Amino acid sequence: MTDTAKNKKTDNDTADKAARVFLRQADANDVSALEQLLNLCYRQDEGWTNEADLVGGIRTTADELAGVIANPKHYVFVYPQTDTGERGGKEIGELLGCIAVDIKVETGSDKKSHSNKAYIGMFAVHPKLQGAGIGNVILQAAETFAERHLKSNNQPTRLTMSILSHRPELLAYYQRRGYQLNGNSMPFPVDGNNGEPKRDDLVLLELEKIVNA
Repeated sequence: MTDTAKNKKTDNDTADKAARVFLRQADANDVSALEQLLNLCYRQDEGWTNEADLVGGIRTTADELAGVIANPKHYVFVYPQTDTGERGGKEIGELLGCIAVDIKVETGSDKKSHSNKAYIGMFAVHPKLQGAGIGNVILQAAETFAERHLKSNNQPTRLTMSILSHRPELLAYYQRRGYQLNGNSMPFPVDGNNGEPKRDDLVLLELEKIVNA
């Protein structure tokens, strides 16, 4: 097989995997699987998106996830594993990906102006599937959901997210998808609720993407 043919086959395989991605809204029954997926993707040294060299400990807890899922302004979407790998198959209790959208609609003091914001977080793809284009599909689905949910106010929608400093490859990934640093940042919290930083200069950088402008 020529290199061109091999590359074409790889591209087709990647497209096929991404095309099979399907999401549903998470419920209380997903808490345990969500906790396992997020702690694996963020805190274990697996895949290219992990933060294991920067932060130790856990990424999230079952109680925190249960609270997020129960919040009516938070939408958590999951990509469940099924026995057939297809939408119509029986779910087997493992999650292959997830993403959350936190809707923030702020009304100005004049009661007429609005600020449409959606914070995207808890974005994870199982390490065994990373690099197959699945993350792109999940992120696009979350962005489309936010746009449709907020466009009724006839205002541009600001999509925001936070990433750790010292992650140039992750920053580049989001920049390729239209996100840019907006100048906002904050020190990584040291309350122990979301892990323990392994360096003193760790900062959370805020990224922003404006749609429907």
